[in-house]
Amino acid sequence: MKELSDIGLIGLAVMGENLILNMASKGFTVTAFNRSTEKVKNFVEGRAAGKSIRGAYSVEELVQSLEKPRKIMIMVKAGAPVDATIESLIPHLEEGDIIIDGGNTHYPDTIRREKYLSEKGIHFVGAGVSGGEEGALTGPSIMPGGSPEAWSFVKPIFQGISAKVEDGSPCCDYVGENGAGHFVKMVHNGIEYGDMQLLCEAYQVMKEVVGMSADEIHEVFAAWNNTELDSYLVEITRDIMAYKDEDGEPLVEKILDTAGQKGTGKWTGVIALDLGVPLTLIAESVFARCISALKDERVEAAKVIEGPAKSFTGDKVAFIEDLRQAVLASKIVSYAQGYTLMREAAKEFGWNLNYGGIAMMWRGGCIIRSAFLGDIKNAFDKNPELNNLLLDDYFKDIVTKAQTGWRNVAVATIANGVPTPCLMAALNYFDGYRTARLPANLLQAQRDYFGAHTYERTDKPRGEFFHTNWTGRGGNTSSSTYDV
Repeated sequence: MKELSDIGLIGLAVMGENLILNMASKGFTVTAFNRSTEKVKNFVEGRAAGKSIRGAYSVEELVQSLEKPRKIMIMVKAGAPVDATIESLIPHLEEGDIIIDGGNTHYPDTIRREKYLSEKGIHFVGAGVSGGEEGALTGPSIMPGGSPEAWSFVKPIFQGISAKVEDGSPCCDYVGENGAGHFVKMVHNGIEYGDMQLLCEAYQVMKEVVGMSADEIHEVFAAWNNTELDSYLVEITRDIMAYKDEDGEPLVEKILDTAGQKGTGKWTGVIALDLGVPLTLIAESVFARCISALKDERVEAAKVIEGPAKSFTGDKVAFIEDLRQAVLASKIVSYAQGYTLMREAAKEFGWNLNYGGIAMMWRGGCIIRSAFLGDIKNAFDKNPELNNLLLDDYFKDIVTKAQTGWRNVAVATIANGVPTPCLMAALNYFDGYRTARLPANLLQAQRDYFGAHTYERTDKPRGEFFHTNWTGRGGNTSSSTYDV
Protein backbone atom coordinates (compact mmCIF):
# COMPACT_ATOMS: atom_id res chain seq x y z
CA MET A 1 0.00 0.00 0.00
CA LYS A 2 1.21 3.50 -0.83
CA GLU A 3 2.55 5.61 2.04
CA LEU A 4 -0.06 8.29 1.34
CA SER A 5 -3.56 7.76 -0.04
CA ASP A 6 -4.78 9.16 -3.37
CA ILE A 7 -8.11 10.19 -1.86
CA GLY A 8 -10.07 10.10 1.37
CA LEU A 9 -13.76 9.37 1.71
CA ILE A 10 -16.02 10.34 4.60
CA GLY A 11 -19.24 8.38 5.12
CA LEU A 12 -19.44 4.60 5.27
CA ALA A 13 -23.05 4.03 4.32
CA VAL A 14 -23.91 1.90 1.28
CA MET A 15 -22.70 4.36 -1.38
CA GLY A 16 -19.56 5.38 0.50
CA GLU A 17 -18.37 1.83 1.16
CA ASN A 18 -18.95 0.73 -2.41
CA LEU A 19 -17.25 3.77 -3.94
CA ILE A 20 -14.18 3.08 -1.79
CA LEU A 21 -14.09 -0.55 -2.90
CA ASN A 22 -14.50 0.59 -6.51
CA MET A 23 -11.58 3.03 -6.16
CA ALA A 24 -9.35 0.36 -4.62
CA SER A 25 -10.22 -2.10 -7.40
CA LYS A 26 -9.02 0.46 -9.95
CA GLY A 27 -5.61 0.80 -8.28
CA PHE A 28 -6.21 3.82 -6.06
CA THR A 29 -5.29 3.93 -2.38
CA VAL A 30 -8.13 5.24 -0.22
CA THR A 31 -8.50 6.38 3.37
CA ALA A 32 -11.91 5.64 4.88
CA PHE A 33 -13.38 7.73 7.68
CA ASN A 34 -16.73 7.85 9.43
CA ARG A 35 -18.02 9.84 12.37
CA SER A 36 -18.73 6.51 14.07
CA THR A 37 -15.23 5.03 14.25
CA GLU A 38 -16.67 1.58 14.95
CA LYS A 39 -17.88 1.58 11.34
CA VAL A 40 -14.35 2.33 10.17
CA LYS A 41 -12.97 -0.61 12.14
CA ASN A 42 -15.64 -3.00 10.89
CA PHE A 43 -15.15 -1.92 7.28
CA VAL A 44 -11.35 -2.05 7.29
CA GLU A 45 -11.34 -5.46 8.96
CA GLY A 46 -14.26 -6.73 6.85
CA ARG A 47 -15.03 -5.86 3.22
CA ALA A 48 -11.87 -3.75 2.84
CA ALA A 49 -9.45 -6.28 4.32
CA GLY A 50 -6.45 -6.96 2.12
CA LYS A 51 -7.21 -4.07 -0.23
CA SER A 52 -5.47 -0.71 -0.72
CA ILE A 53 -7.76 0.86 1.87
CA ARG A 54 -6.72 2.27 5.23
CA GLY A 55 -8.90 3.53 8.03
CA ALA A 56 -8.69 6.88 9.82
CA TYR A 57 -10.11 7.36 13.30
CA SER A 58 -10.03 11.16 13.42
CA VAL A 59 -10.23 14.05 10.95
CA GLU A 60 -6.58 14.85 11.65
CA GLU A 61 -5.52 11.30 10.84
CA LEU A 62 -7.59 11.36 7.64
CA VAL A 63 -6.03 14.59 6.39
CA GLN A 64 -2.48 13.54 7.31
CA SER A 65 -2.86 10.28 5.37
CA LEU A 66 -3.45 12.02 2.02
CA GLU A 67 -1.07 13.13 -0.69
CA LYS A 68 -1.23 16.79 -1.72
CA PRO A 69 -3.31 18.39 -2.98
CA ARG A 70 -5.55 16.49 -0.61
CA LYS A 71 -8.75 15.16 -2.12
CA ILE A 72 -11.56 14.33 0.29
CA MET A 73 -14.95 13.06 -0.86
CA ILE A 74 -17.95 13.52 1.43
CA MET A 75 -20.73 10.90 1.22
CA VAL A 76 -23.04 11.93 4.06
CA LYS A 77 -26.69 12.97 4.23
CA ALA A 78 -27.38 16.17 2.29
CA GLY A 79 -27.92 19.43 4.15
CA ALA A 80 -26.52 20.37 7.55
CA PRO A 81 -24.33 17.21 7.87
CA VAL A 82 -22.37 18.28 4.77
CA ASP A 83 -21.78 21.76 6.20
CA ALA A 84 -20.72 20.28 9.54
CA THR A 85 -18.28 17.93 7.82
CA ILE A 86 -16.80 20.76 5.76
CA GLU A 87 -16.32 22.88 8.89
CA SER A 88 -14.54 19.98 10.61
CA LEU A 89 -12.13 19.71 7.68
CA ILE A 90 -11.28 23.37 7.09
CA PRO A 91 -8.87 23.84 10.03
CA HIS A 92 -6.75 20.93 8.80
CA LEU A 93 -6.58 21.78 5.10
CA GLU A 94 -4.22 23.95 3.08
CA GLU A 95 -4.69 26.21 0.08
CA GLY A 96 -5.26 24.12 -3.05
CA ASP A 97 -6.79 21.13 -1.25
CA ILE A 98 -10.03 19.75 -2.67
CA ILE A 99 -13.34 18.85 -1.00
CA ILE A 100 -15.85 16.82 -3.04
CA ASP A 101 -19.52 16.47 -2.14
CA GLY A 102 -20.84 13.30 -3.80
CA GLY A 103 -24.27 13.28 -2.16
CA ASN A 104 -27.72 14.24 -3.48
CA THR A 105 -27.19 17.89 -2.62
CA HIS A 106 -29.48 20.71 -3.73
CA TYR A 107 -27.50 22.77 -6.23
CA PRO A 108 -27.94 26.17 -4.44
CA ASP A 109 -26.06 24.69 -1.48
CA THR A 110 -23.24 23.69 -3.82
CA ILE A 111 -23.10 27.20 -5.29
CA ARG A 112 -22.90 28.62 -1.74
CA ARG A 113 -20.24 26.16 -0.57
CA GLU A 114 -18.07 26.62 -3.65
CA LYS A 115 -18.03 30.39 -3.12
CA TYR A 116 -17.37 30.04 0.62
CA LEU A 117 -14.48 27.62 0.19
CA SER A 118 -12.91 29.43 -2.78
CA GLU A 119 -12.51 32.48 -0.53
CA LYS A 120 -10.43 30.27 1.75
CA GLY A 121 -8.32 28.95 -1.13
CA ILE A 122 -9.93 25.50 -1.01
CA HIS A 123 -11.40 23.96 -4.16
CA PHE A 124 -14.89 22.51 -4.01
CA VAL A 125 -16.43 19.95 -6.36
CA GLY A 126 -20.13 19.10 -6.33
CA ALA A 127 -20.43 15.70 -7.99
CA GLY A 128 -23.70 13.97 -8.72
CA VAL A 129 -23.32 10.19 -8.50
CA SER A 130 -25.92 7.85 -9.98
CA GLY A 131 -26.16 4.10 -10.14
CA GLY A 132 -27.20 3.03 -6.67
CA GLU A 133 -25.37 0.37 -4.69
CA GLU A 134 -24.34 -1.75 -7.67
CA GLY A 135 -23.25 1.24 -9.73
CA ALA A 136 -21.12 2.63 -6.92
CA LEU A 137 -19.29 -0.69 -6.70
CA THR A 138 -18.89 -1.53 -10.37
CA GLY A 139 -19.09 1.81 -12.17
CA PRO A 140 -21.49 4.72 -11.62
CA SER A 141 -22.31 7.74 -13.74
CA ILE A 142 -20.56 10.75 -12.19
CA MET A 143 -21.48 14.38 -12.93
CA PRO A 144 -18.82 16.66 -11.40
CA GLY A 145 -19.10 20.44 -11.33
CA GLY A 146 -17.48 23.18 -9.29
CA SER A 147 -13.91 24.43 -9.28
CA PRO A 148 -12.39 24.02 -12.78
CA GLU A 149 -8.90 23.99 -11.21
CA ALA A 150 -9.78 20.86 -9.23
CA TRP A 151 -10.92 18.84 -12.22
CA SER A 152 -7.46 17.79 -13.42
CA PHE A 153 -6.72 16.31 -9.98
CA VAL A 154 -9.98 14.36 -9.55
CA LYS A 155 -10.39 13.41 -13.22
CA PRO A 156 -8.18 10.27 -13.16
CA ILE A 157 -10.03 8.90 -10.14
CA PHE A 158 -13.56 9.75 -11.25
CA GLN A 159 -13.10 8.63 -14.85
CA GLY A 160 -11.26 5.54 -13.60
CA ILE A 161 -14.13 4.36 -11.41
CA SER A 162 -17.03 5.44 -13.62
CA ALA A 163 -19.04 3.23 -15.93
CA LYS A 164 -17.77 2.87 -19.51
CA VAL A 165 -19.76 2.73 -22.75
CA GLU A 166 -19.07 0.41 -25.67
CA ASP A 167 -16.05 2.33 -26.97
CA GLY A 168 -14.53 2.63 -23.51
CA SER A 169 -15.53 6.26 -22.97
CA PRO A 170 -16.14 7.04 -19.28
CA CYS A 171 -19.60 8.09 -18.09
CA CYS A 172 -18.03 11.06 -16.35
CA ASP A 173 -16.81 14.47 -17.49
CA TYR A 174 -16.62 17.97 -16.11
CA VAL A 175 -20.10 19.50 -16.27
CA GLY A 176 -19.62 23.16 -15.39
CA GLU A 177 -18.99 25.78 -12.76
CA ASN A 178 -20.15 25.82 -9.09
CA GLY A 179 -23.50 23.98 -8.82
CA ALA A 180 -23.74 22.69 -12.41
CA GLY A 181 -22.88 19.08 -11.53
CA HIS A 182 -25.51 18.79 -8.84
CA PHE A 183 -28.05 20.60 -11.05
CA VAL A 184 -27.54 18.06 -13.83
CA LYS A 185 -27.85 15.23 -11.28
CA MET A 186 -31.09 16.81 -10.04
CA VAL A 187 -32.48 16.85 -13.58
CA HIS A 188 -31.33 13.24 -13.99
CA ASN A 189 -33.35 12.36 -10.89
CA GLY A 190 -36.37 14.27 -12.20
CA ILE A 191 -36.24 12.30 -15.45
CA GLU A 192 -35.86 9.17 -13.34
CA TYR A 193 -39.09 10.05 -11.51
CA GLY A 194 -40.84 10.44 -14.86
CA ASP A 195 -39.47 7.21 -16.36
CA MET A 196 -40.48 5.20 -13.31
CA GLN A 197 -43.99 6.63 -13.27
CA LEU A 198 -44.46 5.97 -17.00
CA LEU A 199 -43.62 2.30 -16.46
CA CYS A 200 -45.94 2.18 -13.46
CA GLU A 201 -48.74 3.60 -15.59
CA ALA A 202 -48.06 1.05 -18.33
CA TYR A 203 -48.28 -1.70 -15.72
CA GLN A 204 -51.56 -0.31 -14.40
CA VAL A 205 -53.02 -0.07 -17.91
CA MET A 206 -52.06 -3.66 -18.72
CA LYS A 207 -53.47 -4.88 -15.42
CA GLU A 208 -56.64 -2.79 -15.09
CA VAL A 209 -57.65 -2.12 -18.71
CA VAL A 210 -56.46 -5.27 -20.50
CA GLY A 211 -56.73 -7.59 -17.49
CA MET A 212 -53.26 -9.10 -17.81
CA SER A 213 -51.50 -11.16 -15.15
CA ALA A 214 -48.10 -10.33 -13.65
CA ASP A 215 -46.48 -13.06 -15.74
CA GLU A 216 -48.02 -11.68 -18.93
CA ILE A 217 -46.87 -8.17 -18.02
CA HIS A 218 -43.38 -9.55 -17.35
CA GLU A 219 -43.32 -10.92 -20.90
CA VAL A 220 -44.32 -7.52 -22.31
CA PHE A 221 -41.56 -5.67 -20.45
CA ALA A 222 -39.08 -8.35 -21.54
CA ALA A 223 -40.08 -7.75 -25.16
CA TRP A 224 -39.96 -3.96 -24.77
CA ASN A 225 -36.41 -4.20 -23.49
CA ASN A 226 -35.40 -5.41 -26.98
CA THR A 227 -36.78 -2.27 -28.64
CA GLU A 228 -36.04 1.47 -28.45
CA LEU A 229 -37.19 1.24 -24.82
CA ASP A 230 -34.11 -0.83 -23.92
CA SER A 231 -33.09 0.61 -20.55
CA TYR A 232 -32.13 -0.21 -16.99
CA LEU A 233 -35.57 0.69 -15.63
CA VAL A 234 -37.43 -1.48 -18.13
CA GLU A 235 -34.99 -4.29 -17.32
CA ILE A 236 -35.60 -4.15 -13.57
CA THR A 237 -39.36 -3.74 -14.07
CA ARG A 238 -39.29 -6.93 -16.15
CA ASP A 239 -37.53 -8.73 -13.31
CA ILE A 240 -39.83 -7.34 -10.61
CA MET A 241 -42.93 -8.57 -12.45
CA ALA A 242 -41.53 -12.12 -12.54
CA TYR A 243 -40.45 -12.26 -8.89
CA LYS A 244 -42.55 -14.59 -6.74
CA ASP A 245 -43.15 -14.49 -2.99
CA GLU A 246 -42.73 -17.59 -0.83
CA ASP A 247 -46.27 -18.72 -1.68
CA GLY A 248 -45.62 -18.50 -5.42
CA GLU A 249 -47.67 -15.34 -5.90
CA PRO A 250 -46.20 -12.16 -7.51
CA LEU A 251 -44.45 -10.19 -4.78
CA VAL A 252 -45.19 -6.85 -6.47
CA GLU A 253 -48.92 -7.31 -5.82
CA LYS A 254 -48.26 -7.56 -2.06
CA ILE A 255 -46.35 -4.28 -1.84
CA LEU A 256 -48.33 -1.37 -0.38
CA ASP A 257 -49.12 1.20 -3.09
CA THR A 258 -47.72 4.27 -1.36
CA ALA A 259 -44.47 5.74 -2.71
CA GLY A 260 -41.67 7.56 -0.94
CA GLN A 261 -39.40 10.31 -2.25
CA LYS A 262 -36.26 12.13 -1.15
CA GLY A 263 -37.00 15.54 -2.68
CA THR A 264 -34.92 15.70 -5.87
CA GLY A 265 -38.00 15.43 -8.09
CA LYS A 266 -39.64 18.24 -6.15
CA TRP A 267 -36.51 20.41 -6.49
CA THR A 268 -36.61 19.88 -10.26
CA GLY A 269 -40.22 21.02 -10.40
CA VAL A 270 -39.61 24.07 -8.22
CA ILE A 271 -36.72 25.43 -10.30
CA ALA A 272 -38.74 24.75 -13.46
CA LEU A 273 -41.48 27.01 -12.08
CA ASP A 274 -38.87 29.62 -11.13
CA LEU A 275 -37.40 29.60 -14.65
CA GLY A 276 -40.77 29.34 -16.43
CA VAL A 277 -40.03 25.96 -18.02
CA PRO A 278 -43.08 23.68 -18.64
CA LEU A 279 -41.73 20.57 -16.90
CA THR A 280 -45.17 19.03 -16.84
CA LEU A 281 -44.38 15.31 -17.01
CA ILE A 282 -41.81 15.37 -14.23
CA ALA A 283 -44.10 17.52 -12.07
CA GLU A 284 -46.92 15.01 -12.55
CA SER A 285 -44.61 12.17 -11.56
CA VAL A 286 -43.94 13.94 -8.25
CA PHE A 287 -47.65 14.57 -7.68
CA ALA A 288 -48.36 10.91 -8.51
CA ARG A 289 -46.18 9.94 -5.55
CA CYS A 290 -48.00 12.50 -3.42
CA ILE A 291 -51.44 11.11 -4.25
CA SER A 292 -50.16 7.57 -3.67
CA ALA A 293 -49.28 8.65 -0.12
CA LEU A 294 -52.99 9.38 0.52
CA LYS A 295 -53.59 5.65 0.83
CA ASP A 296 -56.19 5.72 3.61
CA GLU A 297 -58.12 8.54 1.94
CA ARG A 298 -58.07 6.72 -1.39
CA VAL A 299 -59.39 3.54 0.18
CA GLU A 300 -62.29 5.46 1.72
CA ALA A 301 -62.94 7.40 -1.51
CA ALA A 302 -63.04 4.16 -3.50
CA LYS A 303 -65.95 2.99 -1.33
CA VAL A 304 -68.15 5.99 -2.15
CA ILE A 305 -67.02 7.31 -5.55
CA GLU A 306 -67.69 5.07 -8.54
CA GLY A 307 -65.92 5.29 -11.85
CA PRO A 308 -66.81 3.67 -15.17
CA ALA A 309 -67.01 -0.10 -15.53
CA LYS A 310 -63.79 -1.44 -17.02
CA SER A 311 -63.96 -3.31 -20.28
CA PHE A 312 -61.59 -4.14 -23.11
CA THR A 313 -62.77 -5.59 -26.42
CA GLY A 314 -60.05 -4.60 -28.83
CA ASP A 315 -57.02 -6.36 -30.29
CA LYS A 316 -54.79 -7.05 -27.29
CA VAL A 317 -51.54 -7.31 -29.26
CA ALA A 318 -52.24 -4.11 -31.18
CA PHE A 319 -53.14 -2.25 -27.99
CA ILE A 320 -49.94 -3.34 -26.24
CA GLU A 321 -47.98 -1.95 -29.20
CA ASP A 322 -49.97 1.29 -28.89
CA LEU A 323 -49.01 1.36 -25.22
CA ARG A 324 -45.35 0.85 -26.09
CA GLN A 325 -45.53 3.75 -28.53
CA ALA A 326 -47.21 5.91 -25.89
CA VAL A 327 -44.49 5.14 -23.32
CA LEU A 328 -41.74 5.76 -25.88
CA ALA A 329 -43.16 9.10 -27.00
CA SER A 330 -43.78 10.19 -23.41
CA LYS A 331 -40.23 9.23 -22.43
CA ILE A 332 -38.88 11.41 -25.24
CA VAL A 333 -41.03 14.30 -24.00
CA SER A 334 -39.60 13.81 -20.50
CA TYR A 335 -36.04 14.13 -21.80
CA ALA A 336 -37.03 17.08 -23.98
CA GLN A 337 -38.40 18.90 -20.94
CA GLY A 338 -35.33 18.03 -18.84
CA TYR A 339 -32.95 19.34 -21.48
CA THR A 340 -34.99 22.52 -21.88
CA LEU A 341 -34.66 23.06 -18.13
CA MET A 342 -30.87 22.59 -18.28
CA ARG A 343 -30.63 25.05 -21.17
CA GLU A 344 -32.57 27.73 -19.25
CA ALA A 345 -30.52 27.11 -16.10
CA ALA A 346 -27.30 27.50 -18.08
CA LYS A 347 -28.49 30.95 -19.18
CA GLU A 348 -29.56 31.86 -15.64
CA PHE A 349 -26.37 30.76 -13.88
CA GLY A 350 -23.81 31.35 -16.62
CA TRP A 351 -22.90 27.70 -17.12
CA ASN A 352 -21.40 26.33 -20.32
CA LEU A 353 -23.08 22.92 -20.45
CA ASN A 354 -22.20 20.25 -22.99
CA TYR A 355 -25.61 18.72 -23.67
CA GLY A 356 -24.36 15.89 -25.86
CA GLY A 357 -21.70 15.13 -23.26
CA ILE A 358 -24.35 14.95 -20.54
CA ALA A 359 -26.22 12.33 -22.57
CA MET A 360 -23.03 10.29 -22.80
CA MET A 361 -22.53 10.52 -19.03
CA TRP A 362 -26.00 8.99 -18.68
CA ARG A 363 -25.29 6.17 -21.17
CA GLY A 364 -23.98 3.80 -18.51
CA GLY A 365 -23.94 3.30 -14.77
CA CYS A 366 -26.89 5.51 -13.93
CA ILE A 367 -30.53 4.72 -13.24
CA ILE A 368 -31.87 6.37 -16.43
CA ARG A 369 -29.36 4.74 -18.78
CA SER A 370 -31.15 3.79 -21.96
CA ALA A 371 -30.54 3.05 -25.61
CA PHE A 372 -31.55 6.37 -27.14
CA LEU A 373 -29.18 8.54 -25.10
CA GLY A 374 -26.70 8.08 -27.95
CA ASP A 375 -29.34 9.58 -30.25
CA ILE A 376 -29.63 12.58 -27.92
CA LYS A 377 -25.88 13.11 -28.25
CA ASN A 378 -26.21 12.89 -32.04
CA ALA A 379 -28.98 15.49 -31.96
CA PHE A 380 -26.80 18.01 -30.11
CA ASP A 381 -23.74 17.14 -32.20
CA LYS A 382 -25.78 18.09 -35.28
CA ASN A 383 -27.18 21.24 -33.69
CA PRO A 384 -25.56 22.46 -30.44
CA GLU A 385 -28.19 25.23 -30.29
CA LEU A 386 -31.13 22.82 -30.49
CA ASN A 387 -33.98 24.37 -28.47
CA ASN A 388 -36.03 21.21 -28.00
CA LEU A 389 -35.41 17.52 -28.71
CA LEU A 390 -38.81 17.35 -30.40
CA LEU A 391 -37.36 19.52 -33.19
CA ASP A 392 -34.61 17.02 -34.00
CA ASP A 393 -35.53 14.93 -37.06
CA TYR A 394 -34.92 11.58 -35.35
CA PHE A 395 -37.07 12.30 -32.28
CA LYS A 396 -39.67 14.27 -34.23
CA ASP A 397 -40.26 11.26 -36.50
CA ILE A 398 -40.60 8.82 -33.59
CA VAL A 399 -43.08 10.96 -31.68
CA THR A 400 -45.08 11.85 -34.79
CA LYS A 401 -45.43 8.18 -35.76
CA ALA A 402 -46.37 7.28 -32.17
CA GLN A 403 -49.30 9.72 -32.12
CA THR A 404 -52.02 7.30 -33.16
CA GLY A 405 -51.14 4.66 -30.57
CA TRP A 406 -50.53 7.34 -27.94
CA ARG A 407 -54.01 8.77 -28.46
CA ASN A 408 -55.63 5.31 -28.55
CA VAL A 409 -54.16 4.62 -25.11
CA ALA A 410 -55.30 8.01 -23.81
CA VAL A 411 -58.86 7.32 -24.96
CA ALA A 412 -58.86 3.83 -23.43
CA THR A 413 -57.57 4.99 -20.06
CA ILE A 414 -60.09 7.84 -19.88
CA ALA A 415 -62.94 5.53 -20.87
CA ASN A 416 -61.92 2.97 -18.22
CA GLY A 417 -61.15 5.51 -15.48
CA VAL A 418 -57.51 4.45 -15.09
CA PRO A 419 -55.23 7.36 -14.13
CA THR A 420 -52.21 7.96 -16.39
CA PRO A 421 -51.01 11.41 -15.31
CA CYS A 422 -47.59 11.27 -16.99
CA LEU A 423 -48.75 9.76 -20.27
CA MET A 424 -51.44 12.44 -20.48
CA ALA A 425 -49.13 15.27 -19.39
CA ALA A 426 -46.66 14.27 -22.10
CA LEU A 427 -49.38 14.17 -24.76
CA ASN A 428 -50.75 17.55 -23.67
CA TYR A 429 -47.23 19.05 -23.76
CA PHE A 430 -46.70 17.64 -27.25
CA ASP A 431 -50.01 19.06 -28.46
CA GLY A 432 -49.35 22.40 -26.78
CA TYR A 433 -45.82 22.68 -28.18
CA ARG A 434 -46.93 21.95 -31.75
CA THR A 435 -49.90 24.39 -31.60
CA ALA A 436 -49.17 27.74 -33.25
CA ARG A 437 -52.01 29.56 -31.49
CA LEU A 438 -53.03 28.74 -27.93
CA PRO A 439 -55.94 30.33 -26.01
CA ALA A 440 -53.58 32.54 -24.01
CA ASN A 441 -55.00 35.50 -25.94
CA LEU A 442 -58.20 35.07 -23.93
CA LEU A 443 -56.16 34.63 -20.76
CA GLN A 444 -54.38 37.95 -21.36
CA ALA A 445 -57.73 39.61 -22.02
CA GLN A 446 -58.99 38.26 -18.69
CA ARG A 447 -55.88 39.53 -16.90
CA ASP A 448 -56.26 42.94 -18.50
CA TYR A 449 -59.99 43.03 -17.68
CA PHE A 450 -59.61 42.48 -13.93
CA GLY A 451 -56.11 43.79 -13.31
CA ALA A 452 -55.15 46.11 -16.19
CA HIS A 453 -52.17 43.82 -16.88
CA THR A 454 -52.03 44.79 -20.61
CA TYR A 455 -51.58 42.61 -23.68
CA GLU A 456 -49.74 42.51 -26.98
CA ARG A 457 -51.54 42.52 -30.33
CA THR A 458 -51.13 40.29 -33.38
CA ASP A 459 -51.33 43.33 -35.66
CA LYS A 460 -48.62 45.28 -33.81
CA PRO A 461 -44.88 44.65 -33.22
CA ARG A 462 -43.85 42.45 -30.30
CA GLY A 463 -42.97 44.50 -27.24
CA GLU A 464 -45.82 47.01 -27.58
CA PHE A 465 -48.38 46.66 -24.79
CA PHE A 466 -52.00 47.79 -24.76
CA HIS A 467 -54.77 48.18 -22.20
CA THR A 468 -58.52 48.28 -22.81
CA ASN A 469 -61.10 49.90 -20.54
CA TRP A 470 -63.35 46.82 -20.81
CA THR A 471 -66.18 48.09 -18.57
CA GLY A 472 -66.04 51.79 -19.29
CA ARG A 473 -65.39 52.38 -15.59
CA GLY A 474 -61.73 51.46 -15.34
CA GLY A 475 -59.94 54.44 -16.85
CA ASN A 476 -56.79 54.23 -18.96
CA THR A 477 -54.20 53.50 -16.24
CA SER A 478 -52.53 50.10 -16.63
CA SER A 479 -50.27 47.99 -14.44
CA SER A 480 -46.58 47.67 -15.15
CA THR A 481 -45.67 44.73 -17.41
CA TYR A 482 -43.47 42.00 -15.98
CA ASP A 483 -43.09 38.23 -15.85
CA VAL A 484 -42.43 36.35 -12.62
